[in-house]
Amino acid sequence: MADTFETLTATEALARFSEGSLSPETLVEDCLTRIERDNPKVNAFTCINGEEARRLAAESARRWQAGIPCGPLDGIPVTIKDLTLTKGLPTRLGSTTTAPDGPWEVDAPISRHLRNAGAIVVGKTTSPEFGWKGVTDNPLHGITRNPWDTRLTPGGSSGGAGAAAALNLGLLHQGSDAGGSIRIPASFTGTFGIKPTFGWVPQWPASAMSTLSHLGPMTRTAADAALMLSVMAQPDARDGYAGNPQGPNWLAPPPADLRGYRIAFSANLGYVDVAPDIDRQVENALNHLEALGATVERLDPGFANPLDTFNTLWFAGATQALEKLSEKQQAALDPGFLDIARRGQDISLSQYLAARRARSELTAHMAAFHERFDLLVTPTMPISPFKAGHNVPPGGPYKDWMDWTPFSYPFNLTQQPAASLPCGLDDQGLPVGLHLVAGKYQDMKVLHVARVLEGVLPRLTPPVA
Repeated sequence: MADTFETLTATEALARFSEGSLSPETLVEDCLTRIERDNPKVNAFTCINGEEARRLAAESARRWQAGIPCGPLDGIPVTIKDLTLTKGLPTRLGSTTTAPDGPWEVDAPISRHLRNAGAIVVGKTTSPEFGWKGVTDNPLHGITRNPWDTRLTPGGSSGGAGAAAALNLGLLHQGSDAGGSIRIPASFTGTFGIKPTFGWVPQWPASAMSTLSHLGPMTRTAADAALMLSVMAQPDARDGYAGNPQGPNWLAPPPADLRGYRIAFSANLGYVDVAPDIDRQVENALNHLEALGATVERLDPGFANPLDTFNTLWFAGATQALEKLSEKQQAALDPGFLDIARRGQDISLSQYLAARRARSELTAHMAAFHERFDLLVTPTMPISPFKAGHNVPPGGPYKDWMDWTPFSYPFNLTQQPAASLPCGLDDQGLPVGLHLVAGKYQDMKVLHVARVLEGVLPRLTPPVA
């Protein structure tokens, strides 16, 4: 019977490399074959690195045969988001305003760390233009689609990574998240994605969204995310915002159960309308948390919707892109991005500084909250995936993408670790995400609860796209 890799994890693949039952060449070739088969349906990739990936897989296979792998990810196929510099591969930011011919001569820290660990980049994944919104389509590469139903969006801005992770087109996937861009597509595609505490994973060049932006893994399991973080979360001198270079032991094993964990559950943060079928799946996951021994208290975190604060900072960041573009180039931008960038031009210094103060106050509020609770648990998304090619659900009450992502952006303001874990299917048979948020620098609490909880929740695999 032929080997199949649609659900193979990176952790499992490394074990098989070590025992000799799987070769990196076989795995990478299968991955490239399935990308060729499935990517035309979902449009998750901006480019495929096939020839180079095959060459590197052959080198990795020789190292494993000799018992001398070059690093902790030797031979594992990975993808990099189109916003992240990758030597030898185009980084176009989803925009026709970027140079089509490079040069592509520099690796961002995350690309360098993954390659130094032996990972094999099989391609770059799609993003909306400059990563500006919670769905994935752009003027350069078109619409990315959800493998659960290709009529629908996979979310964004790391939508290509989410679709690739759901179909296992590569075993580890890099995302970025300045307002939910890892967690939104993780929820919509039934995968795991974590935004680690700001500063653990180096970022260079700095994001236009400054300290709202986090880099993190998107995978099929929390264990694989921890494996990826053990490589990604290493210092790089180019990152001027880096935090404490001594991070946690990402590979520390999780506890057997959740006894001793104090969890606050908020169904709606006190102000969000959540679809009933999503609410039911989240409630079911809550029952599992209690059965695993956690103490759960139903309690809202006690802050008002910080949307105005977030928008002020977000729009101001978007404005930076316009300063480098001619009028002709601006006319070629995604109209939605151009609109928020121009709105950002109207923000005064006083308004910007007021938003910075409000952000600081929210950060202090959540720090005090997490003195009482290890985790805050909410739904990841209040709605299900909707029609691809739209910024908001057609015919709904929403004006901007931020209006339908109320659970994610507050925790970019506070820079806390936050993850989306698949917890079931809604009434349409589409994935539902559970949002796990811990205090700043308490990333291991998120990962450990996710790893214990996913052991009792069904692992979701999309139908053939």
